Amino acid sequence: MFQSFAKYKPYYKSNFLLAYPVVISQLGHMMTSVADSVMVGQLGTIPLAACALGNSILGIFMVTGIGISQGVTPLVAQENGKNNKSVCGLLLEQSVLICIVTGIILCGIVSLIAFHLDILGQAENVVLASKNYLLIIGASIIPLMLFQSFRQFAEGLGYTRQAMFLSVGGNILNIIFNFLLIYGWFGFPALGLFGAGIGTFISRVFMAIGMGLFVIKSVLFKDYIQKFKINKADWDKMRSIIKLGFPIAMQYFFEVGAFSGAAIMIGWIGAKELAAHQIAINLAALTYMGASGIGVAATIKAGHAFGKRDFKDLRLSAISSYHLVIGYMLITAFIFLTCNHLLPSVYIKNEEVIQIAGELLIVAAFFQLSDGIQVVGAGILRGLSDVKVPTLVTLIAYWIVGLPLGYVLGFTFHMGPIGIWISLSMSLTVVAVLLYWRFNKLSKSLQLSVN
Repeated sequence: MFQSFAKYKPYYKSNFLLAYPVVISQLGHMMTSVADSVMVGQLGTIPLAACALGNSILGIFMVTGIGISQGVTPLVAQENGKNNKSVCGLLLEQSVLICIVTGIILCGIVSLIAFHLDILGQAENVVLASKNYLLIIGASIIPLMLFQSFRQFAEGLGYTRQAMFLSVGGNILNIIFNFLLIYGWFGFPALGLFGAGIGTFISRVFMAIGMGLFVIKSVLFKDYIQKFKINKADWDKMRSIIKLGFPIAMQYFFEVGAFSGAAIMIGWIGAKELAAHQIAINLAALTYMGASGIGVAATIKAGHAFGKRDFKDLRLSAISSYHLVIGYMLITAFIFLTCNHLLPSVYIKNEEVIQIAGELLIVAAFFQLSDGIQVVGAGILRGLSDVKVPTLVTLIAYWIVGLPLGYVLGFTFHMGPIGIWISLSMSLTVVAVLLYWRFNKLSKSLQLSVN
């Protein structure tokens, strides 16, 4: 048995070294939401429910933007595999343009939603508390997208640590401003939930400036970036980025949109249920972002091998990424099962909310493997520029099956939040199985084509 894994041993180390900074960086995106939720949760159930509503709406558009930005990563990895360094620099310039425009558009959409939250059928006091928070975190999408454009370029070339350091620094900055502006420390105004939003905005501006300066000024990229300029659109390069980035964005939109739709349905049940959902989804999203980091590393490795047409190396590296994510998600599943009431108690002291969140974490424990396998599968396929079929799979699994089934289980069969989460767990499993089948078929076909 162990001999069958020996051929993957060199890939475990190289994939881990590439993946762990991406994992930490990906976790950084979620830690801002976690920090907001934990610190706002000390104010009570209504502020935490309002935080849940705001982050559920923002999450849809934030990951859509991140998906658009990730269109450049496999392209850069493939061109670097072909040793086309100048093309990589041109892709960066067009990616920055795309991300700035995308950020402005997404900010506008979130702002529009913030002024019409009442149509979602949520509790009036939750809607009132959410509005200004959603406006400020919506504005933070613009610097986040600028950060992403530089980050995805660097990661496409295999430089993953710098984004990790900036994400950690950004989260420390966010926590500092949360203390100052949520609770009013050291003479600052106590702004509650809105203060948490300001902290998030400031931290993302810091990350955008830091990542941009690193990429433009570093000697690591001097062979790629001769003269950085974004005053001219190269429509061919933009089309190639959007052609990959838009389906990736839709994959994220369908998945995260399903969980956000679940939050809205749970909000129809009550504020305590919505607060419990926010706690459980925060924790599940943390583990997902860790798995997503392994998926991004898998994209880079697959893209590089695909550019070199080394399909044997591609398959071995990809399968080792599956092994890594399975090991990681087994650990997180164990933590959720054994600490399902302890973890929610960090967020809030309301026993009823802790009890509901604990039950949701049991469901989350059972979908950990599916979540990890599907995100790595999607990452590998992106490295092969295969994005259309995975997008269709996610649409069907989450929106045509998952959300309607969630409504039936939650309301028709009166299972409440548990029923809604069970349906999403089933959707994740379907996506995981189908994306693995797709990878297995394509990778074997590519190997046969060069034999």
